[in-house]
Amino acid sequence: MDHETSTGHVTRKAVLRAAFAAGIAAPAVLMGVPALARTLTEGEAAPALTPECDDGDDPTPAQTEGPYFKPSSPLRSSLVEPGTAGVRLTVSGYVFGLACRPLAGVLLDFWQADTNGAYDNTGYRFRGHQFTDAQGAFRLATIVPGLYPGRTRHLHVKVQAPGRPVLTTQLYFPGEPRNNTDSIFDARLLMSVRDAGPAKEAAFDFVLNVPQSPGPSPTATATTPPPGGSWAAGTAYRAGDRVTYGGLAYVCLQAHTGQAGWEPPNVPALWRAG
Repeated sequence: MDHETSTGHVTRKAVLRAAFAAGIAAPAVLMGVPALARTLTEGEAAPALTPECDDGDDPTPAQTEGPYFKPSSPLRSSLVEPGTAGVRLTVSGYVFGLACRPLAGVLLDFWQADTNGAYDNTGYRFRGHQFTDAQGAFRLATIVPGLYPGRTRHLHVKVQAPGRPVLTTQLYFPGEPRNNTDSIFDARLLMSVRDAGPAKEAAFDFVLNVPQSPGPSPTATATTPPPGGSWAAGTAYRAGDRVTYGGLAYVCLQAHTGQAGWEPPNVPALWRAG
């Protein structure tokens, strides 16, 4: 999963995620950004480029398939059918490779128990597969699965990038009492879950063991002086900080250290005009 580092700085992958959610193309967001998977702290020199993702994420851990997997599930992003009982749940996220670059066309095959903790082993209720879009994103509409003896609440999933091995794993819900007694439970597979009225929204980002080349290094190609203002590279900004740039005012949305290419107009995930 991705969020902020322990120092409070937003990770490169978090910027990607927020930018995709805002509909901003990844190349535009990362223009001029070092090909690093983590944000530099104040005064820290850029380390050598590496093809591995180093913002706190190792590849998503694998888990047992369990006894209820069925191949040939239908292609669909919603497992909810007319009359489906249970609390509605939307799970969304992205699939990244080792350089924190999104992976398109990744297969995700989900299956789960119904609200009573039962699996459909004769048909395909609460079973379905989909593919990540061009931005590496997926979205699943389903319900919160029920409990059954011996296990905490969970979702099953198989994730496979084109031409790569299958990752079989499970996703978990925070705050479940049975998380403490389930021998299979792994806290690294906890989703972020929030209430959305009577429903719930969850998020999880997969990191696959897929080698990737880092993005291009920043280059000094500016032909005109940068716009004036109070924004400055190397400055540590916190959420709520206000700056000016190019004659406009901006409010910081996420804590980070300013870098060339992350000026307020370039990264809506970090700055809002106002």
